[in-house]
Amino acid sequence: MSKNNQSASHGLAPEGTRDQVREITYQIQRLMQAGELYTKRLNKTHQVSVPQLNCILALYEHGPLPPSQIAKHIMVRSSTVTGIIDRLEQKNLVCRLRDSSDRRVITIQLTERGKEVAGNAPPPIQHKVVDGLKRLPQNRIEKIVKSLREITRLLDVQDMDVR
Repeated sequence: MSKNNQSASHGLAPEGTRDQVREITYQIQRLMQAGELYTKRLNKTHQVSVPQLNCILALYEHGPLPPSQIAKHIMVRSSTVTGIIDRLEQKNLVCRLRDSSDRRVITIQLTERGKEVAGNAPPPIQHKVVDGLKRLPQNRIEKIVKSLREITRLLDVQDMDVR
């Protein structure tokens, strides 16, 4: 029996497959590290987190918004946005405006300091992804989408509370 057949019969993947699995996990780790480095840099230079920056940029791009609309723009739950807004308000980057006719209606607006952060902050890491994907032909993008869906399915990400 060959080495590859022996390892396959013992439940181990053949050498080539193991190398590919290592490469896939290595690339996933690199993506995660890139996200962590971006987060650290953002926190160090602007004292905001990635979700906070995404909120600031949504307000900068769309103007004052109710929390539910911010949640849609930054793809998180409304309950998550409340915490983000609380922290941004503590940092004097946003303020809550209440409609005088109905005090329950709240709109979030950037402060001058928030506008300054939005104007000076680096683009979110996903902008790099978008810019890179724009340079690829459609068939390559479709392959990437299919592969990423398969990886998230393998990791059972769809069962997690991830957005």
